[in-house]
This record gives sequence, structure tokens and C-alpha cells, in this order.
Amino acid sequence: MQLEIPSLLVTDDDDDLRETLRAALEQRGFRTLTASDGEQALEIVQTMQVHLLLLDMYMPRLSGLETLRRVKQITERMPCILMSADMDDRLAEEALQARAFRVFSKPVRFSDLTGSVHLALQQTYGWSGRVLNS
Repeated sequence: MQLEIPSLLVTDDDDDLRETLRAALEQRGFRTLTASDGEQALEIVQTMQVHLLLLDMYMPRLSGLETLRRVKQITERMPCILMSADMDDRLAEEALQARAFRVFSKPVRFSDLTGSVHLALQQTYGWSGRVLNS
């Protein structure tokens, strides 16, 4: 699959963080979609082209970990990056067992996040695009 402009889905119930990530990722050339909870993310994954999912762990209606598990049932190939302000070893291990590409504790450095996004797109789709560092 040759990617020209990858589509990223940012899923977080924190409006400010979601908008900040959306704007910053779009400035780096990504097409960015947003969802405020896991159920909305699942609807988007099923109806739109999404290449990578960024998601918060603790959200109403459906946790990030449960969303990740369900996304992997829909499309096993899609890389998912899980973020949490309450990341611990147990949660990180559960996320990796659910096939998360990467897990981050919040706050996450934007350069670390974009580096992981780039690596995930490269490893999954052979994408060779350039992501500008912050």
C-alpha cells in the first residue's frame, strides 16, 4: 500500500488536547480525524480510511484499551498508539499484549509521538514521508 498522505485518528475526551494534537499533526502534513470517545473512534474506523489510531486510555463509554482490542478485530494491521496520564507497567503490558504499537505516559513529548507515528507508518505501510520535528 503506497501512502501519500496518511490519515490519523486522534481519540481523546480532552477537547483541548485533541485539538492541539490535531492542529500540530496537520501542520506536519497528516490528514487528521478526531473522536471524543472509543465508540466514535470505532464508527470512524469502520466508515473512513484511517492509517493510524492515537488514543487516550481513560474515556467515557469505551476505554482506550477496549477500543484498541475492537479495532484490531476490525483491522488487525492498523497501528495504535495508546496514551495515559496513569500509565503503569500493568497497563503498558496489557496494551502491548493487545498489539498496541507503542504506549506513552502523558504528558508525552510531541517529538517522541511524531517519531512513533512515523515509525509505525513506515513499518506497517512502507511510508517514506517526512515528519517535521517540533
